[in-house]
Formats: sequence, structure tokens, C-alpha cells
Amino acid sequence: MQQVIEFAGNHVALVAAFGAVVLLLLWTEISRRNRGYAELTPTQAVSKINQGNVSIVDIGSAAKFNKGHLMGAVNVPLTRFGKPDPEIEKLAAKPVLVVCDTGNTAHQAAAALVKLGAKDVSVLKGGRVQWKADQFPLVTK
Repeated sequence: MQQVIEFAGNHVALVAAFGAVVLLLLWTEISRRNRGYAELTPTQAVSKINQGNVSIVDIGSAAKFNKGHLMGAVNVPLTRFGKPDPEIEKLAAKPVLVVCDTGNTAHQAAAALVKLGAKDVSVLKGGRVQWKADQFPLVTK
């Protein structure tokens, strides 16, 4: 124990940086658990889709949607989530899986759905890129 105290005394900046990283990790984990929606891997998403009654919302552009999307997905651009929209409110009434290219911007749409009162919202982790990398099929129009 004496060596730890001596190390901390000799390397204050290093110990402070380590403490900051630990606090950031804790804050990130707590925020992730309290955001109101889940992040699913493609395999987990397939299980959820197979349970039925899931709305798959692809928030990508129409061009990207037409190049390839999950079967049964509807294209609702992210810009429509910032204002009242009856179609989005209707989607929030049942389980929703939000999909984008890489899984990053889908979080904004998921947060908007939770704000509208949606109870079961998920984001496809890694988006269409990961879906395709895991060799799950995409359909085109």
C-alpha cells in the first residue's frame, strides 16, 4: 500500500488522468442505462424482429434507403423527428428498431421517440454497415 501512495505522490498528473477516465467511464455507463432505449447487435435485432410487431425505421436518405435496407423497414428521414409528425407518433405506439448507416445518428431519432413516450425503442448497433458485415440480407427497391 505504501508503494501505491508513493507512486500517486510522484505521479499526480497520471493519477488524476486515470481518475478522470474512470469517472468518464462511469458517467457514460450511467447515461447509457438511463437514456430510455437499447442498443442491439444485428443478431439481437433479428430476434426482436422475429418476435413480430416491430416497426423498423430507417432514418437514412431516400437514396441510401433505396440502395439497401432491412426487410420491412420504412424510410423516415431524421429531419422529421424534430417536429410533431403523426406518422412518427403512430410508430412510437409499438416497439421500434431505428436504423441508420453506422448506428450513430439513430440515437437522435431514438431519443426523440422516447421523448414522445415510446416505451420500447432500440437502435441497431453498427447500423446497416454492421448488418451487412454480419451477412444479414438487405433488400432494394
